[in-house]
Order: sequence, then structure tokens, then C-alpha cells
Amino acid sequence: MAEGPLENAERAKDAARLRDLEDRLTRKTRVGDGPKPMATHDQAHIAWRMVIELVAGLGIGFGIGYGLDLLLGTMPVMLILFIFLGFAAGIKTMMRTAAELNETSGKTADDTAQPAKTAEKDERG
Repeated sequence: MAEGPLENAERAKDAARLRDLEDRLTRKTRVGDGPKPMATHDQAHIAWRMVIELVAGLGIGFGIGYGLDLLLGTMPVMLILFIFLGFAAGIKTMMRTAAELNETSGKTADDTAQPAKTAEKDERG
């Protein structure tokens, strides 16, 4: 069964063994310098988000167009019109998401264009 409580010397010996084990494991464990798999945004997550935004825009446009066609009796006209409007709204939402991700990464269009402007100034004098 269970042994009695450990004495101080036995506790110290167990603690030393644990530290030794941790040191050996630390030396044998590889530490990668590459990006962590889910550090901020996984690329697949971003891609699926953009696909869902586009499909949602198309679906909402289809629903509104079909509903208006049923109410007004103009079967393909509103459906086609609102599918195109939904597609445009989905693209606009995708572009907004891309701009948001660009801002969170710390890069903006002005930052990427800035070195070229300073190089032109240096060449001109």
C-alpha cells in the first residue's frame, strides 16, 4: 500500500531527480525557430473566412432576388440582379477582410511604397 510521508532528505532527493530529468528532456527536445502553427491566424482559416463571406453574399442576394421575383412576378430579373449585387457585396467584404489582416500584420500600402519614395529622393539629391 502507500508509504508514509517522505522525509526532508527523501523529498530533496526526489526534487533533484526531477530537475535532472527536466534538464535531460530539455537538451533532447528540439526547439523550432519557425512560425508556430496557430500563433495568430492560420492561412486556411483566413481562406475559409473569405470563401464564406463570398458565399454568404451570393446566398443573401439569391434569397432577396428570388423573394422579390415571387412578389412582383418578374421571375429572372430580380434574381439575376440581386445575385450580382450579392457577389459585389461578398467581394467588398473580402477586400475589407484583406485590408484588416494587412493592418494587423503591421504593413500598409503606404509602408510598402515608402522605401521607393525615399530612394527617389536620394537619387535626386
